[in-house]
Amino acid sequence: MAVLTIVALVFALIAIFFVWIAVGSIRNRRYLRSVTTALSGLLALALAALAGAVTIGVKGYRALTREDLAARVRTEPIGPQRFRATVVLPDGKSGQFEISGDALYIDAHILKWKPIVNVLGLHTGYELDRVGGRYDSTGDEQGKPHTVFPLRPERRIDVFSFVRRHPGVLSPLVDAQYGSGTFVGADRPGRFDVMVSTSGLLIRPMADSAP
Repeated sequence: MAVLTIVALVFALIAIFFVWIAVGSIRNRRYLRSVTTALSGLLALALAALAGAVTIGVKGYRALTREDLAARVRTEPIGPQRFRATVVLPDGKSGQFEISGDALYIDAHILKWKPIVNVLGLHTGYELDRVGGRYDSTGDEQGKPHTVFPLRPERRIDVFSFVRRHPGVLSPLVDAQYGSGTFVGADRPGRFDVMVSTSGLLIRPMADSAP
């Protein structure tokens, strides 16, 4: 991430340098040189803006290794097809949600960069997106109330959403972007580790709560 920030700053400085040369060329009435220099400056500025936007857009994404702990969840039934879920993220942030359904459902965004981008410090990353409920019966799923809550903060620039809306813009850099979800029954008290691997999300009972 630091490397990408440096790249953005370098291109910004290059853009300023080209603009300074273009202004000097206009003063000396070298109009052709001023145009070509200004265009070069605009290109450098666009590259700086792209690097900066990617840096801001992936803020909050965690680097994905072989298998990482994405969250710890505690579930507690509070009524028929209704339970309370407490979600604790690795950075210590937590939330408590009252959810309708037979099972806890949680999903995430996963963003995989091409190898050339890895040199800039960006590797496959993930971010939990939402938590909600899931019914065992298809009929219940179609007719009963649904509850869903966000797990990621709102941001002005979100690379995952941008790539989905404009797939061609970052296609030279992005290898794949996809969602992954998993669920586990919540009809009895439980404590779970939500793990994320290169194949997606999975839920395991915590070691100290296994039968």
